[in-house]
Amino acid sequence: MSLAHTAAEYMLSDALLPDRRGPRLKGLRLELPLDRMVKFIAVGFPLLLMSLAFAQEFSSGSPMSCFCPSNFSIRQAAYVDSSCWDSLVHHKQDEPGQHRTKSLWPHKALPYSLLALAVAMCLPVLLGQYAAVPALSSDLLFIISGLDRPYGCAVRLVQHMLKIRRGSDPHAFWDELEKARKERYFEFPLLERYLACKQRSHSLVAAYLLRNSLLLFFTSATYLYLGHFHLDVFFQEEFSCPIKTGLLHDETHIPDLITCRLTSLSVFQIVSLSSVAIYTLLVPVVIYNHMRLCRWDKRLLSIYEMLPAFALLSRKMLGCPINDLNVILLFLRANVSELISFSWLSVLCALKDTTTQKHNTDTVVDFMTLLAGLEPSKPKHLTHGMCDENP
Repeated sequence: MSLAHTAAEYMLSDALLPDRRGPRLKGLRLELPLDRMVKFIAVGFPLLLMSLAFAQEFSSGSPMSCFCPSNFSIRQAAYVDSSCWDSLVHHKQDEPGQHRTKSLWPHKALPYSLLALAVAMCLPVLLGQYAAVPALSSDLLFIISGLDRPYGCAVRLVQHMLKIRRGSDPHAFWDELEKARKERYFEFPLLERYLACKQRSHSLVAAYLLRNSLLLFFTSATYLYLGHFHLDVFFQEEFSCPIKTGLLHDETHIPDLITCRLTSLSVFQIVSLSSVAIYTLLVPVVIYNHMRLCRWDKRLLSIYEMLPAFALLSRKMLGCPINDLNVILLFLRANVSELISFSWLSVLCALKDTTTQKHNTDTVVDFMTLLAGLEPSKPKHLTHGMCDENP
């Protein structure tokens, strides 16, 4: 019998959680997977396009080419290209002596507008880093340790029950075991009150909503910029440029306007279309991140409902889900690898759903007694013995 007790104690010792007292902050994920994807695309994609625009300019030389008169010298042709690129204004003659101008400056400002877009998309990320991450990291560390603690206490309770079983009266032992299943041996008022306090707090959820709102705002501003400025010059490949300025002001043998061609128009069109496509795909993801806060994520803490005296769902999740507690639950799901007891309890919950035995296996104490080789209920010979003593 001692060998069986020793084997049961070894099995329960293996079920205990390892003591992890290291720098656990390094392992925490303080950014949700979808938010990380949105950040890399929203910030990295404009930088990629900006590098493409600069690479095209450095490899091809001037982004435009003017058709100068044949009698122009090389110096005069270079001056015309430089002057027309600096002004970048299309002159269209409506009537004799009257010209209508249209600026083509979005071609010149393309790399810098992409840089400004990347900086703007980076602002919501920095807001989340400095406004929410310090408080969120401390909240996650405290709640993770608080969720792991009751599981360890439940396992140690069964270990203690095995020890007292050896030298105690069998009737008293089973009475104590039934009492352990029903009564609230382990109270965790600090954790429960802390979660209730987070349900009434809105600092984290405000920072999270502000981050996503800023992303939607800057995306809308990008659409307005592309629609108002890029669309107007999207198909403008050639333009007329006045050249009687500066060194050529007094020249009478040259025309007033010459035709110039934008050699970088294809890059301009690719950048515009790809920006619209990518940010259109990001908008539903950002809206989905908003909508996740409109309902409770009960999948994580529902696992812990099987622990003795740990009723979080019934008493902490009855109000509006837009609060800090719901944000913390989202980050707990992202850090489920740091929640060591979650995998053990998930297995026990799966056993609870698939077991064919009609035993009372509602708490982790019941499962641990089965794991230790104890009977799920008081043996019949002890029950009959009590009936014989009390006819």
